[in-house]
Amino acid sequence: MRHLRIFEMIRHVARAGSIRRAAEDMNITSSALTRQIQRFEAEFGGPIFERLPKGVRLNPAGELLMQHIRTQVSDLERVRGQVADLSGERRGHVAIACSQAVNPIFLPREVARYRKAHPRVTFSIRVRDRAQAERDLGQFATDLAIVFEPVYLVDFEVIRAVEQPVAAVLSASHPLAGQEILRLRDCLAHPHVVPSVEYGVRHLLEKATRGRSLNLNPVIEADSFELMRQYVLYEDVISFQIPIGVVPPVDPRLVIRPIDPADIGPGLLLIGQLRGRTLPVATAKFAQQVADALGAR
Repeated sequence: MRHLRIFEMIRHVARAGSIRRAAEDMNITSSALTRQIQRFEAEFGGPIFERLPKGVRLNPAGELLMQHIRTQVSDLERVRGQVADLSGERRGHVAIACSQAVNPIFLPREVARYRKAHPRVTFSIRVRDRAQAERDLGQFATDLAIVFEPVYLVDFEVIRAVEQPVAAVLSASHPLAGQEILRLRDCLAHPHVVPSVEYGVRHLLEKATRGRSLNLNPVIEADSFELMRQYVLYEDVISFQIPIGVVPPVDPRLVIRPIDPADIGPGLLLIGQLRGRTLPVATAKFAQQVADALGAR
């Protein structure tokens, strides 16, 4: 277990990019942390950090070591979860990277449902765009990703995928609010707000307008779906989201209208993990619960 302590120190230094800042975070002195790192490098057979004028960064050997550390920490969490299950008391920690769409309603409900049955399991949840979520998986910074329209999928092992159409969000007083199904050309003829380029909804909008006489000319481009959803209450604009992010209860001043699927195709909302990784027990059980909930939708 001695190596786990130094592994944690190395992770802190790599994350902070500075021995001094890492020492402050860990509540130890810089000199003590430096000695620990130097002692490990001597045992390891070479330096793992490149010293810079304003800090440190991992060198190639350090990058290889960091991958080993992430694997070791992940395996230890998995074994701890299995041991806890032997006693009939599930515990553990679940780290999730998720799209904004599942953050306000769907994910809080599922976490609360899981913790009601397993109150000793803790969670960390980070909102990420689709590329960031995949990077977090590859770096063992997260266990699960719940993302809309992933970018690469090279190391992404899909647990469950469900279709999500793009819907229009507008105020109840908007001229188009009385129509049950909207055409994309009508939406874009009105002032509209769109997500920034790193988000899956924007990808689908660009795909739907490419090569056609339709253009995205947003009055606002934003990286916050909450901002876009609220802005339609202040100006007669249209924003776009996927239904899982705006299911009832919603503000009664808002209406959600489907867009004709002939105009814009649905995207895929996926829950997945790093390909080939064996998840800790608590994480695997939660992943299955979320997969079942998505399938039920």
